[in-house]
Amino acid sequence: MSEQLAGREGWRNLGVAELARQYNARATVPDVEPFLRDYRDLSTPMYALPHVRDLRYGPNPDELLDLFPVPGRADAPLFVFVHGGYWRSLVKEDSVFMARNFTQHGIAVASINYQLAPQASLHEIVAQCRRSLAWLYRNGAAHGMDVNRIVVSGSSAGGHLGAMLLSQDWQAAAGVPQDVVKAAILVSGLYDLAPVQQTTPNGWLNLGVEEAIALSPMQSLPGTGTRLCIAAAERDTDEFKRQSLMYAAACRQGGCSVQYLEVPQRNHFDVILDWMNPDAALTKLAWALFDPA
Repeated sequence: MSEQLAGREGWRNLGVAELARQYNARATVPDVEPFLRDYRDLSTPMYALPHVRDLRYGPNPDELLDLFPVPGRADAPLFVFVHGGYWRSLVKEDSVFMARNFTQHGIAVASINYQLAPQASLHEIVAQCRRSLAWLYRNGAAHGMDVNRIVVSGSSAGGHLGAMLLSQDWQAAAGVPQDVVKAAILVSGLYDLAPVQQTTPNGWLNLGVEEAIALSPMQSLPGTGTRLCIAAAERDTDEFKRQSLMYAAACRQGGCSVQYLEVPQRNHFDVILDWMNPDAALTKLAWALFDPA
């Protein structure tokens, strides 16, 4: 990473065109469409596994989730995945490609749907994801899940949303424990929205400066002792890597147990497909978060 981008405010050294390039994840691959098709094509066969589909967790028509329990278990730990798509694309049906690999390892999987921008504001998208987690905590046991062993995950914009589930300012109002999320593995996420607010994605987010600050995970870190794996892909842009390193450092300073991984030979889109491989480092790190601390 260049010295120009180092530090929390390094992005301010970038010109408009370079800032746009740094936050254009799609431009890091020759064609994004094959990767997006892979998400759906690799997820669709997972619906042959035991599952419960379209569970409603909130009032909006898009507030649905899918659950993949572990057959024969009444106390399976739960891996909750929040999809990316820069808050404006993808759905839960694109996001369960890891279900067989995880359930065979004894870990249940939940895939969260939320209303996309610009139809929903980012504030509302965050609120929806929090409602989904509260629903899982209240109802997961009825589906064979140990709601005291929830690990949250997310990729790209889903990394941002996963980190907002770790923040410490919403649980009491939702009626869930402060530590409802025991650990998280966040991949190629966005944790400071100040630079995002200054470039292309704000065309559909429409964030003001103060709102970008308020909705940044850097402003509301996880509680002390939270276990985290923060990962990025080798072929992510420097800004995506900087964001991940910055958030990992801040969480570590705040008393969290943090591992950082840069996944070699992976790009922003295929990195999470490693969760289909039981031998991949990203899979092993995810599974380790379910082990006793």
